[in-house]
Amino acid sequence: MSRASDRELLSVMPLHAITAVHGEQGLRDRLALETARLANPAGRAPAERALQLAVRLHAGDRRQREPYVNHLLRVALRIMVHYGVFEPDVICAALLHDAVEDHTEDLSAAGRVGAFARLTADYGQPVAELVAAVTNPVYTVGGDKDVQYRAHVASSLEACPWARVIKLSDFTDNGVGVIHTTGGKAIRLARKYAPLVPALAELAARPDTPLTDRVKARILAQLGTATDRFDAIIAASSGGR
Repeated sequence: MSRASDRELLSVMPLHAITAVHGEQGLRDRLALETARLANPAGRAPAERALQLAVRLHAGDRRQREPYVNHLLRVALRIMVHYGVFEPDVICAALLHDAVEDHTEDLSAAGRVGAFARLTADYGQPVAELVAAVTNPVYTVGGDKDVQYRAHVASSLEACPWARVIKLSDFTDNGVGVIHTTGGKAIRLARKYAPLVPALAELAARPDTPLTDRVKARILAQLGTATDRFDAIIAASSGGR
């Protein structure tokens, strides 16, 4: 968007509306508007580089009917727009939160150790540690992956308050956005995510979670919306029983 009036409109549009009307470019334009507000201008360059890497890594990835990078953009934007957080390390980690999980080998031939080492070298240890905290584990063969996922989320976020901020935005996009997913995948995700809501709600409400009370209340309301959607999907899949 080049005109000032277009940028002004974009700056107040809800994220889902930007996605629907303007797609990836609109989200990228909104991110540029928000990163321009960073208190330290030096923080803009790492965020721009993080977006460039995310776009390259996820170039062939899709999320239902949209480019996967839209999800990454919304996660970062929600943190700024709705949570009021403008910490450059958090924004970079939000944009890269699925990088190691989904594209380890594209980051390093040395596997996850090498991938995190690259993030540390390129973006600093705080960013790499935040990405590590929200990266799903390598699952134990034969175990229930959903149970392992939920246990990992709860334990990794316990000691990392800033990682909670990223995970809450990620979960909101996945959970509230599950309504845009169809078929068996929606049922699988609903059953995977629903049991995690109480743990996330408890973590969100903690005094050391670096968000204001107003933002925490917003997140808890969104978690409630996600729960309602999970319950409706699960009920429909079992014939309403």
